Amino acid sequence: MQPARSTNGWSTPVADSLVALDPAVPVRVVFLGGLGEIGRNCMAIEQGAAGDPDRTIILIDCGLMFPDPGMHGIDLILPDFGYLRDNAEQISALVLTHGHEDHVGAIHFMMRSDDGIGDLRSEPLPIYGSPLTLGIAANRIDEARMMDRVDLCPVADGELVDIGALSVEFIPVTHSVPYAHAIAVHTTQGVVLHSGDYKIDLTPVDERRTDLARIGQLSKAPGVRLLMADSTNAEEPGFAPSETSVGEVLHTLFAEHRERRIVTASFASHLHRIQQIADAAIADGRVVATLGLSMKKNVRLGRELKVLNIPESSLVDIEQIDDYSPGQVCVISTGSQGEPMSALGLMARGENKFLKLGEHDTVVLSSHAIPGNESNVNRVIDGLLRLGAEVVHSGVRDVHATGHAQADDIKTYLSIVNPEWYVPIHGEYRHMVANARLAEVMGVGRERVLLCEDGDVIELSERGLDPVGRVPAGYLYVDGIVGDVGQGVLRDRQKLAEEGVVVVVVTVDVQTGKVLVGPEIITRGWVYAPEAEDLLDEACDAVADAVEDALADGVRNVEALERDVRRAAGRFVNERTRRRPMIVPVVMEA
Repeated sequence: MQPARSTNGWSTPVADSLVALDPAVPVRVVFLGGLGEIGRNCMAIEQGAAGDPDRTIILIDCGLMFPDPGMHGIDLILPDFGYLRDNAEQISALVLTHGHEDHVGAIHFMMRSDDGIGDLRSEPLPIYGSPLTLGIAANRIDEARMMDRVDLCPVADGELVDIGALSVEFIPVTHSVPYAHAIAVHTTQGVVLHSGDYKIDLTPVDERRTDLARIGQLSKAPGVRLLMADSTNAEEPGFAPSETSVGEVLHTLFAEHRERRIVTASFASHLHRIQQIADAAIADGRVVATLGLSMKKNVRLGRELKVLNIPESSLVDIEQIDDYSPGQVCVISTGSQGEPMSALGLMARGENKFLKLGEHDTVVLSSHAIPGNESNVNRVIDGLLRLGAEVVHSGVRDVHATGHAQADDIKTYLSIVNPEWYVPIHGEYRHMVANARLAEVMGVGRERVLLCEDGDVIELSERGLDPVGRVPAGYLYVDGIVGDVGQGVLRDRQKLAEEGVVVVVVTVDVQTGKVLVGPEIITRGWVYAPEAEDLLDEACDAVADAVEDALADGVRNVEALERDVRRAAGRFVNERTRRRPMIVPVVMEA
């Protein structure tokens, strides 16, 4: 059964859809990701106590995070779904702010059976968002064959949706992906406003501006009890530049490289940027080809939804670009974050089957590296330069504009909302601290600003806003499959990468207490065995002495002997090389 819905455009929502205030019914916010980090954005807003038939839980976003360079072998990082599994049947809906991977990329993982909520729900999970947001999210959900576990519910700008005992309003905001929303949740404790990812762009590409008028209406009547707002660029002074400023730079670049083939790289979801790249290319007399599966899918989706306006006559298949001279071609590719297996990453290594780059090519990285991806991006730039291509990135030309509010945008937003309580979200801890300071500058009392972290639970009641507990909110790692890697495995991988491994094999006769074979030492990453034979012989002697002493003392337990082997080998390695590789003892019984 579909929840009741009402809308009258951007004006005040229909009054009978709003939630009646009730001081006796508190509202809780559970932070499951996105606080103190860039990515994994996920939170729950719940009204009503456990066991209450009117209890309603809505999720806002369910995103992923990319691993740090030290997380060897990890592909992705997800929110901890433990709290959601414990309350799976009470989750009324998932509400999406916009279509970026750090907000929608973990949905299909959440809907799995073994470590998600998919096997604990009797009905599909309703998911609300703009048609474009749902379309982007559906790509991943469909690939994972989870479409039967969700119910996609498109919403329009300004629409108000009754979800359980809550009313949820979708307020237009400008971001680097079209049709993003702020979320106003009308509760028994008043309005809880989630800013979404936003900036105040007065000249956006699609002329769809952040609806400050509606936000102002909410601030006046009934007022905003709690504002949770984006912190990503809180340390950056001034206002975020308009997205249209990038288009001017792109037109100039195309004119400057008129005889060269141009390859651009951007987020596949950044359809405004893709539109501006296509506009510059077509104005320069070029055809446009997409490269990368997600780019191809999102361009198709954008054109179907009329978000992108690229004439069919200007689009060609990537396999046809050799039919044109270099100055007639523009390729729009994935891989702006330096992902090794992305289209651009393969190009940088000369391994892309569709496109080989050389001295007649210009590559434009129309993006900014997500924190943690800098080394990957730099590696790709180096590879492109080695191939002879010219590379243009945001460090040398203004080919990227942020989608996040900077300090003056945030102050403007706060002056309009004038919230009773304020919680900075979405950013590293230093970003949230900077955001909190901006709130104080704008007149929000320090005692009414809460700095929270993943796992915190806060409660809004007639007393105010209070921390009331914590839930598990650790990292869930994806390494091939989900949940098979923990911190212990990561620590082992880091030690292997930094110090190497030493395997010590010895065979003993536990009946006679004799060493029969070995010790033999096999090492990788500690010393190079062919050049360190004397050192390895000394290590074998040290281990043999320790094992013989243990056997002479009557030790016959294999696990105890392995501890002696590890201790002796570790002591020798540390004393002789001042290194601490992983020691793996293997004691075999004859």
